[in-house]
Amino acid sequence: MTKTTTDREQRAAAAQGATEDAAERLTTAPADSDGPTGIGVLGWLRWMWRQLTSMRVALILLFLLSLAAIPGSLIPQNGQNQFKVQAWKAQHTTVAPIYEKLQLFDVYSSVWFSAIYILLFVSLAGCIVPRTWQFVGVLRSRPPAAPRNLTRMPVYAAWRTDADAAAVSSAAHRLLRGRRFRAHLDGGTVAAEKGYLREVGNLVFHLSLFALLGGFAWASLASGTGGKLLVEGDGYANTITQLDDFTGTRFYGSDDLDPFYVKLNSFTSKFQTNGEQIGSARQFTAHVEYYDGSDPSKLKPGKVEVNHPLEVGDSKFYLIGHGYAPVVTVRNAAGEVVYTGATPFLPQDGNLTSTGVIKVSDYGEKDGRKTQLGLSGFFLPTAPVAFDRNTGPRSLFPGDADPALVLNVYAGDLGTDSGLPQNIYQLNTKNLTQLQQDGQPAKARLKPGQGWTLPDGYGTVTFEGYKQWASFNVSHRPGNGIALAGAVAAIAGLVGSLFIQRRRIWVRAVALPDGGTLVELAGLGRSESAKIAEELAALAVDLQDDAPALDDEPDDDESEDEPDDEPDEGGTTGADKASAPATSAVPADPNSKE
Repeated sequence: MTKTTTDREQRAAAAQGATEDAAERLTTAPADSDGPTGIGVLGWLRWMWRQLTSMRVALILLFLLSLAAIPGSLIPQNGQNQFKVQAWKAQHTTVAPIYEKLQLFDVYSSVWFSAIYILLFVSLAGCIVPRTWQFVGVLRSRPPAAPRNLTRMPVYAAWRTDADAAAVSSAAHRLLRGRRFRAHLDGGTVAAEKGYLREVGNLVFHLSLFALLGGFAWASLASGTGGKLLVEGDGYANTITQLDDFTGTRFYGSDDLDPFYVKLNSFTSKFQTNGEQIGSARQFTAHVEYYDGSDPSKLKPGKVEVNHPLEVGDSKFYLIGHGYAPVVTVRNAAGEVVYTGATPFLPQDGNLTSTGVIKVSDYGEKDGRKTQLGLSGFFLPTAPVAFDRNTGPRSLFPGDADPALVLNVYAGDLGTDSGLPQNIYQLNTKNLTQLQQDGQPAKARLKPGQGWTLPDGYGTVTFEGYKQWASFNVSHRPGNGIALAGAVAAIAGLVGSLFIQRRRIWVRAVALPDGGTLVELAGLGRSESAKIAEELAALAVDLQDDAPALDDEPDDDESEDEPDDEPDEGGTTGADKASAPATSAVPADPNSKE
């Protein structure tokens, strides 16, 4: 044997091995690399890119992203409810500065969350693009040719028939096409493949995640949120000057606010009055009137409930909180009304024990000096008969069964004329003096309609009654629809990738030297399942009409002329396989990994 002949045989063997590897590989995913390829920095960069775009790293990043979102669900966020953030900081003074440095009050815009987000984006893009091109190449190509030795396949069947080999191949090709296999007839062999929707499901899942992340990214770049607290009877126009707070983004600022008007007519709150869950909320409904645009004649009624926002233009109006606003009238020493109105008090517990302050900046003069009054205290929707010395004023029930207002009073300078911003829910007592009565700090407990004569001739305070208030979140998020569509498509793609099986079937009809035809069927499935064996058995049964199996066993002399007389690994000769019944679609080699 010459060297040239040896090289030619080696190349042919290598090509045959590559063909069989392609035939037995049922995925279009790029092959993983165990280490860096190439030499030097370029090789390391290529290896790092392959690791970043691998499915393993994408799943890790997706898991990290879900973990990173947990603090955003447990800790109040600046972009959602500024009041809750301030209240949380006031209650957790020790850890609040640490959380501030870790950006835990702005999780979704933090550096570390954005880093995970961008890496996941790049990983998905690097995974989807090559995988899509490979899948398109598979669709455009023919099904892989049959391996040389079909007995190596997990499912195998064979029999002898008197039918012509070409007629058997044509019949097998027709039957496989009828079963919606993508089949190709080449000589005496039919190669067929089915289950491409499995890979389509994988790609749809990846593309949907990409769309989901893209929707969130677009929402973070082109969204805005504002907050507004309305007392019953009050309304506001959606402008930056009338919002309590506003958080914009790069492509959505104060000039992009949707024009509309909303008025809170009334607020309904109901709580359970008996049983183990007494005090639990049962209904929160804000009854509003609104119009979209700038035409007041288009005013129409609406309502806002928990998880049922009001859609106005491209914005959504969410109900996020409620409470009580005592209506107080203050008269000075001359009997002139210097303050009247409803002042929102902020709830402090589940029974809506609420605290607040009333600032009377226009009190006037007292003893020849300009004076201002500050009232601080508690509003109790259901007040107890007597207060506990340790806990102080506390409400017994969140509903307004027996409301009461507890007040302290201060006189002096509120600091409202300094030009510096102040918290309307806090009273700065630095330049104020608490009024005394009978040697004790002046305080009063008032029922609706009751008045209180202030000490030292400072006038009177009357508790006229109370109203309810509701706080709303005005949200403009254009990417929510994209994110929702991506989530639904991701679930559909995942279902397809899990339940659809990629499988291949080969049928080979070979004319025997002594007459007749040897029919071989083999199948290969991506996962271990009985479906490929069932399909192969059904195909063998249907093929009996065109290639009926011979009932007579071959003689020993005839077996000497069979194409493969040497026993394989399982001890079965080619003659034995040729005489196998048509329904013997069982694994030929259960221990085979190929």
